[in-house]
Amino acid sequence: MFYAEGIHTVPVDRLVTQADVTRATFYRHFPAKEDLVVAYLRATDARLRGAVETAVAQGAAEQGVSAVLDLIGETTCAAGFRGCHFINAAAEYPDASDPVREAIAEHRAWFQQTVTELAARAGHPDPAYAGRVLVLLHDGALAGAQLDDPEAVRATVRRAGHDLLGLPH
Repeated sequence: MFYAEGIHTVPVDRLVTQADVTRATFYRHFPAKEDLVVAYLRATDARLRGAVETAVAQGAAEQGVSAVLDLIGETTCAAGFRGCHFINAAAEYPDASDPVREAIAEHRAWFQQTVTELAARAGHPDPAYAGRVLVLLHDGALAGAQLDDPEAVRATVRRAGHDLLGLPH
């Protein structure tokens, strides 16, 4: 519900009804709605880490970068796609010290480190720069695919990533 409708638009009463639990049970597990939001983001992070690790493990360094670019493209073209879970949540929680934003920052730091390491393994002369560009491609793809043709976004992010790293198309 958070992803499909937005975090702040989903009231606790609806969460309790949908989960078929009492309010007391809900609050025993999640003292505040934000605790559930953090759990949702951490579960999403774990799922995405697993998908990236699986994709990267399937080949050489260059193939790892391609696999991550393909994963971004698959995400943008998936049914029910509504942008990035983390960017969407950040828009609803502007305070950088909020636990929700801390969970977002942890995810982004992991992704930044992962793509920077992949750029280094692929032999880019400035992997820190390449990692930052790959994060921007990721963010732009996840925002742009909501506004433009997702297939065109998918093809563009793949081509741009390959151009950045000097990989064949």
